[in-house]
Amino acid sequence: MVFRPMPDLVHRPSELARLRTLLEEFPVVGVLGARQVGKTTLARELGEQLDTAVTAFDLEDPRDHARLSDPMIALRDLRGLIVLDEVQRRPDLFPVLRVLADRREAPARFLVLGSASPELLRQGSESLAGRVAFHQLGGLALDEVGAACWRRLWVRGGFPRSFLARDDAASLRWRQQFTRTYLERDVPQLGIHVGADSLRRFWTMIAHYHGQIWNGAELARAFGVSDKTVRHYLDVLVATFMVRRLAPWQENLGKRQVKAPKVYLSDPGLLHALLGLADETDLLGHPKVGASFEGFAIGEITRRLGCEPEEAFFWGLHSGAELDLLVVRGRRRRGFEIKHTNSPVVTPSMRSAIENLRLDQLDVVHVGDRTFPLGEGIRAVGLARLHEDVEPL
Repeated sequence: MVFRPMPDLVHRPSELARLRTLLEEFPVVGVLGARQVGKTTLARELGEQLDTAVTAFDLEDPRDHARLSDPMIALRDLRGLIVLDEVQRRPDLFPVLRVLADRREAPARFLVLGSASPELLRQGSESLAGRVAFHQLGGLALDEVGAACWRRLWVRGGFPRSFLARDDAASLRWRQQFTRTYLERDVPQLGIHVGADSLRRFWTMIAHYHGQIWNGAELARAFGVSDKTVRHYLDVLVATFMVRRLAPWQENLGKRQVKAPKVYLSDPGLLHALLGLADETDLLGHPKVGASFEGFAIGEITRRLGCEPEEAFFWGLHSGAELDLLVVRGRRRRGFEIKHTNSPVVTPSMRSAIENLRLDQLDVVHVGDRTFPLGEGIRAVGLARLHEDVEPL
């Protein structure tokens, strides 16, 4: 596939604005996300914008690690913004940050960057309760790369080095090496004890189940392990931002509703690498093309709306009616169907969702470039027009 040239760096103004807001409200802000997703670059850009001193520590650098041998002495006299990168390597810093964050004069703010792990989140939340805000950083998004590049973003995914690679082959090589490094180095460093080969096989299996309702018993039989083991593997991939688990919406409708979550690989580029799809031609000819577009669109919609994970659901009845994405905030309910077509039509399932869920609006997101009405309370929205035609919550 031939794409238009891109700059070496994609600026992320909305993410920068979000961090600035959080730093004004909290003494400690944690930015969590997968490796190579752009946490360090974002922190560097933020530091360049601030009219204050910035001190950065890379906890994978032995010199910075040594500087923090006594963290209280190393940090207590610093002013401005203090950045602690790869903080998962030093969870013992959280109690120190609590003491420093409680100083009356508040001479410094702390920006901690790390790959998520259950232990990191637990210690951070317990030690810094009321003092810390966590922000999850995903890959590049549609509003950051431009609507004209949405197919490139879909094919290659949002990891900056994958998206900005000189061609599809180089992008695929990067993603293949990333998966290897993640399995062999990143997972063990997070204190998660799962064999790399076993987790790779499970991750690849999940790629083939992408967009489907979780069936732990079926996966356990196919994988030759217990239900408990596959749930643990899934938890590892969710905790490290490799998999999105979309919860089912349930309420008293007097009808049998689906109660298991759906699972999606978080990054479409990694999905395609695990499925062995090298470019858009391979993708468009693969049976998972619709599911791939669905997962990609769900990620873009939730980021556009600014909704938290606990506000996003899917809905389904055992009779067959379903809704790909339901976003609930207070009394507002917005529904989204995702179709890999440029000429969507209204279906009985959509009408059932509007009636049963009492939706304020139902948008059918498609691969075309137009937005047009489909019926009362239903409209088609081209993915390229998502940021122009879909209002945030």
